[in-house]
Amino acid sequence: MSVVENLEKIKQNIAESCYNCGRSTEDITIIGVTKYVSVERAQEAIDAGIVNLGENRKEELLEKYEAIGSRANWHFIGSLQSRKVKEVIDKITMIHSLDRKSLAKEINKRASAPVPCFIQVNVSQEESKHGLAPEEVEDFVHLMESYENVKVAGLMTMAPHDADDERLRGIFRQLRALRDKIRDKHLPYAPCEYLSMGMSNDYRLAIEEGATHIRIGSSLVG
Repeated sequence: MSVVENLEKIKQNIAESCYNCGRSTEDITIIGVTKYVSVERAQEAIDAGIVNLGENRKEELLEKYEAIGSRANWHFIGSLQSRKVKEVIDKITMIHSLDRKSLAKEINKRASAPVPCFIQVNVSQEESKHGLAPEEVEDFVHLMESYENVKVAGLMTMAPHDADDERLRGIFRQLRALRDKIRDKHLPYAPCEYLSMGMSNDYRLAIEEGATHIRIGSSLVG
């Protein structure tokens, strides 16, 4: 199917999920994850109306950025090595994978203005996933006060691909509760308004549990 057709179905699903939980579709940002597709397919997503693209590897981001440039807002959604920050920092709109002090230090050093970042939280406690443990997040947020070019925009998590709906909802609710706790501190360097959670297999549940940014790859671009 074309990206246009896929996007129409995704928008219908988003509308239904928002209706189920009393939210507005305007609260939801779709990030088209183009990490495994060609520049042409990414361009097709932009032509369909997707303005936010997500990449998880420096090399692919730079390749697509060279072709597409600022026609998209670029989100870095994968684990970012500190030594690669300098090559991408002036090209990305948001980072979804801040999970350690050394990375924050490098972002702060290389950025010319505050960069909105999601702190990645390993809510499911899977060894294969990056991210802070939930109990580490609050202390980590307070450390970010020292880095004027790091803005804690929200929290991000990746749920297990094979979890049932009840477990998925539990994971998303836990991240939302943690987000609420940090947001309610009203820290100027950590407004923590947003939740980056939900992918092709679980974004409908994520929206119902409070997601603001959903990362959609396979069901959008294949």
